[in-house]
Amino acid sequence: MATYTGNADWKTAATRHVEAAGTRFAYRRVGPDTGVPVLLLNHWGANLDNFDPRIVEGLAADRPVYALDYRGIGVSGGTAPLSVAEMANDTIAAIGALGLKSVDLIGFSLGGFVAQQILFDAPDLVRRAILAGTGPAGGTGIERVGPVSWPLIIKGLFTFRDPKFYLFFTSSSNGRQAAKAFLARLKERTSDRDKPVSLKAFLCQLKAIKAWGRQAPQPLDTIRTPVLVANGDHDIMVPSENSADLARRIPGAELVLYPDAGHGGIFQYHHTFLPKAKAFLVA
Repeated sequence: MATYTGNADWKTAATRHVEAAGTRFAYRRVGPDTGVPVLLLNHWGANLDNFDPRIVEGLAADRPVYALDYRGIGVSGGTAPLSVAEMANDTIAAIGALGLKSVDLIGFSLGGFVAQQILFDAPDLVRRAILAGTGPAGGTGIERVGPVSWPLIIKGLFTFRDPKFYLFFTSSSNGRQAAKAFLARLKERTSDRDKPVSLKAFLCQLKAIKAWGRQAPQPLDTIRTPVLVANGDHDIMVPSENSADLARRIPGAELVLYPDAGHGGIFQYHHTFLPKAKAFLVA
């Protein structure tokens, strides 16, 4: 087992590796040795450097926090899977290889799809789950993430902006300010940054997202894990109505929709999402 120093500084957290499911997965870990570990599962095209430092460090103030690169992403080995189910299998295997017996999950966007699948495949492994900026299998508009995103990705290239500026935030003054602040936070780490996500892996993940959007609905009413659902009220990538649908179909789930916020609502409202998430996970 690796030893840790209890450091909650996401900027300097070492990139480590764990062997699982025939693959060498990259991960970072911050926080103390005590408490239920939180595992962060990130979005389409995201590597370890795309987790919001304010959320990671806030969670790590009093519990271990792990962030994982999917297969084929960043410095993880292998080829990016074409299905959410494969990504969930990989994650379950990595959790086991890390020696974790019970975890809390925070899944954002694609990570929320993966988290849902884990709730079905390994329910005893997950104590509590937060599903942010995400939706159910077969959810409204999920298969159209690509057609919705490509024009804004191209706009980002032409305007020399990270596409998340347009994809994750509204075009209001508040949305634009939040976008700039979020993207600045992602640049705080200056050394030992993760390997950029390849176009091949990016397209593989998009196929997995499209397949999830076309998949038959899952029996969300059978989930017994406590779930918090969070999103902005103007999510154009995974339409916000999917968050309401999740909260309605998962027994006892709580829904938080942030005003004048898009797909990245939890980043725009990190100052209120963080205490809400911590209170939910402590309960």
